[in-house]
Amino acid sequence: MTEVGTQRDVVPFRQAVKAWFLISLQTFGGPAGQIAVMQRHLVDERRWIGQNRFLHALNYCMLLPGPEAQQLAIYVGWLLNGLRGGLVAGTLFVLPGVAALLALSAIYVGFGDTTVVTGLFAGLGPAVVAVVVQAVWRVGSRALNNPVLIGFAAVAFLALAAFAVPFPIVVAAAALAGWALHRWRPALISTSGGHAGAQDGPAPLIPDDALHHDRPSLPRAIKILVVGLVLWFVPVALVAVWTGAGSVLTQQGLFFSGTAVVTFGGAYAVLAFVAQRAVEHYAWLSAGDMVRGLALAESTPGPLIMVVQFVAFLGAYHRPGTLDPWVAGVLASLLTTWVTFVPCFLFILLGAPYVERLRGNRALSSALTGITAAVVGVIANLGLYFAVHTFFTRSHTVTPGPLRLEVPDPGSIRPVSVAIAVVAAVLIFRLKWSVLRVLGVSAVLGLVAALTGLVSS
Repeated sequence: MTEVGTQRDVVPFRQAVKAWFLISLQTFGGPAGQIAVMQRHLVDERRWIGQNRFLHALNYCMLLPGPEAQQLAIYVGWLLNGLRGGLVAGTLFVLPGVAALLALSAIYVGFGDTTVVTGLFAGLGPAVVAVVVQAVWRVGSRALNNPVLIGFAAVAFLALAAFAVPFPIVVAAAALAGWALHRWRPALISTSGGHAGAQDGPAPLIPDDALHHDRPSLPRAIKILVVGLVLWFVPVALVAVWTGAGSVLTQQGLFFSGTAVVTFGGAYAVLAFVAQRAVEHYAWLSAGDMVRGLALAESTPGPLIMVVQFVAFLGAYHRPGTLDPWVAGVLASLLTTWVTFVPCFLFILLGAPYVERLRGNRALSSALTGITAAVVGVIANLGLYFAVHTFFTRSHTVTPGPLRLEVPDPGSIRPVSVAIAVVAAVLIFRLKWSVLRVLGVSAVLGLVAALTGLVSS
């Protein structure tokens, strides 16, 4: 393999910043859509990076906890322009979504009880269920290419939906099982990707076989680790000193710092864990609020994990302590965003030089395959959770033996929500509409239902 030259910038830095800003305004539709946008801009059109090189970076990001699309942006930014390139790419990738969702969170809190807003969310909630079903189908069609991997997904779904096994345990078990199968029965697990090979066209600026000039070293790793941990935890410590160790802001800072290192498998898998803890344990918001928050995150640019910003805003607004509710909500929103995304920069900048020298490691690839298969079951569980709380007004938990099942009350079904979900599913699966268009139509249907009295605030 050759080395990328020792020059700092592969492309002019100003040109790279403009490209990342343009990409950030188009990052709708979840990680698949975001990765597709980067593929088009960076690989197909600009030819800054080769197809195989792009996929190698993506595979590493998929092994990490957190939003893989944003981590991929950091990685490619680092390849193109070094440290400052990674920082700019990762920051611009989330900045429009942070601003948009902060404004929408404030609107939701301030005007959520009005007929118009109630109607809009009455339409968005059922559409989210259809979107999650689509995510299960998309991920499953790529990841579950043999019966063993289908079994991974089924076991993960049952562990979460029927036995309330903690999410990190499910992910860790899937990774371990994937690695074990590779070691002892490699024929049972497939690690081959379904991606296309290199595209036709001019040679990319970063060849597929190139190594980055920034070599891994212990001093470099220690420096990045120390700086990253300080930036990550100092704001949480300051908030704890200011508001107290038991305040909602401190709880959120610690909780979302923890989720940043245990939530593998993309945004939908993360949200299954966040919804369980934020709704059922901390009671920061209701299950209905969680569904509406996801609808807002789906309709704004940036990673879907940005919904944690909405969760934090509502939790702090309703439990502000000695702070003004609006001040508490904004601070919680920004703190949660900080502790959610700073680890992404740390993981990439710390690990990328090592990953540059790790090509085709089949043990890692097998662990990733196990996680990806289990994530299909995790997303399916999230869809079930949202469906129960969207289509029914009441549910209860039954615990026969080791089982823990949430059972809806059939008499509390919401016919309007079911009907809108069916329409959304037809638009997504039959007409192949984009998520944004489906959300728009569903919001209009919900508004019509509210204005005609079919949905009450």
